[in-house]
Amino acid sequence: MEYVTLNNGIKMPKLGYGVYQTPPEDTRRCVLEAIEIGYRSIDTAQAYNNEEGVGEALAACGLPREEIFLTTKVWISNAGYEKARASIEQSLKKLRTDYLDLLLIHQPFGDYYGTYRAMEELYREGRLRAIGVSNFGPDRYLDIQHFARVKPAVNQVETHVFQQQKTAREYLKKYGCQIESWGPFAEGRKDLFTNPVLTEIGAKYGKSAAQTALRFLLQNDVVVIPKSVHRERMQQNFDVFDFALTPADMAAIEALDGGESLFFSHYDPQTVEWFMSIV
Repeated sequence: MEYVTLNNGIKMPKLGYGVYQTPPEDTRRCVLEAIEIGYRSIDTAQAYNNEEGVGEALAACGLPREEIFLTTKVWISNAGYEKARASIEQSLKKLRTDYLDLLLIHQPFGDYYGTYRAMEELYREGRLRAIGVSNFGPDRYLDIQHFARVKPAVNQVETHVFQQQKTAREYLKKYGCQIESWGPFAEGRKDLFTNPVLTEIGAKYGKSAAQTALRFLLQNDVVVIPKSVHRERMQQNFDVFDFALTPADMAAIEALDGGESLFFSHYDPQTVEWFMSIV
């Protein structure tokens, strides 16, 4: 496994296992299988409704707690100092742990300043090893980065070959914040798994289009957390450290970038209205 060092000195695996949209009843099995394969970073969230399954797997896996890098996120309905603090305590109970390796604000809406204050307190108490944000565009990131006492260590945003987040990466690097990808496969949109550029490049190394897409992100210093409920695909996603893309390969894949979200824009008024309806 390869690691990145966050801005506070904490080491984080470059490849983790995500459980977004993993059914609660399958989460325990999936996380246990991922750990058996070799994953040592697990990413969940309050909004995924499967923190309990992750906690069950961590309790059953037999590994010391310190060998797993565990991430969860505070959902928008728990925004604000008091609600956030209470929800984090609940997450810790569900995950059966005394501390988190990384805690993120899930969305840049609601009283996320209050949420971040609660996170900073828990960080200083030693119950959070690192804190950060998710889905914060460069503008929102720069705002909270400027006012935060504990600078965000990670920003988890939609990042894949069709949305490479070039502007975000520039500013995150400038201020020492690690970019992490959600949706590294774009959930299969734009036929990523059969994309001719990815397929042709991957064939040179005996790798799939999916493995090639992950390798591209890793070589761009993007942390990835691919998700699958199938063991064989978990294994394939893990086997991406035994080959390297050439500069020509990287340039060909870089040309796939459309620079726009394939899901939703946090700047779209209708999207913002939907998030506000949750609050």
